[in-house]
Amino acid sequence: MSEESRTAVVIPAAGRGVRLGPGAPKALRALNGTPMLIHAVRAMAASRAVSLVVVVAPPEGAAEVKSLLADHALPERTDFMVVPGGETRQESVKLGLDALPEGIGVVLVHDAARPLVPVDTVDGVIEAVREGAPAVVPALPLADTVKQVEPGDPKQPGAPEPVVATPERARLRAVQTPQGFDRDTLVRAHATVTENVTDDASMVEQLGLQVVVVPGHEEAFKVTRPLDLVLAEAVLARRRANDGF
Repeated sequence: MSEESRTAVVIPAAGRGVRLGPGAPKALRALNGTPMLIHAVRAMAASRAVSLVVVVAPPEGAAEVKSLLADHALPERTDFMVVPGGETRQESVKLGLDALPEGIGVVLVHDAARPLVPVDTVDGVIEAVREGAPAVVPALPLADTVKQVEPGDPKQPGAPEPVVATPERARLRAVQTPQGFDRDTLVRAHATVTENVTDDASMVEQLGLQVVVVPGHEEAFKVTRPLDLVLAEAVLARRRANDGF
């Protein structure tokens, strides 16, 4: 494999996961007895195109995450690295980027809270970047009608909010990860874009470059609330049944 086509994944895993309630950081919550972070790392390393996975850990928890990776079976063909994160997700991704060695041409950024992404989705993102797209996001069509509203007073949660528009659903997509990038493009985005950042792809958009969408997968959902953990356990149970273990 040429150096220009080598792929690395940055997994920012420094968040606390407030919506899942008190306890360990979200990425370290157990899913079928294994931390979500390990599931996410394995999902990325399942792609034979991925040669390096960089986990960006909570600043005070880098040693714990290194120990965690060492304690779980991971593909031998893939290298793994742990670096301390920053105060925000954007800072953490940049720290992960800064840690990448030379020879990496494609970078994926993946949410640790999306532990069940199928390998076909990972490969599809990588392939689209290798074919020339500066930024690629996997996404799904929306199943629900979406309303644009005038946000209410945050001091009065639950108060009615007036609808101002109904966007055309056919033109909307729910974005997932891993998001894929030409390395130089993502580095430039993190060096120059500091406002209105919703995800890494939005930073590339602000550079005036084209972001493209490839098909996502229903199992690439984000584990944010306790009910998501129940769904994730069900997906793993189905996979175990189908795989015969």
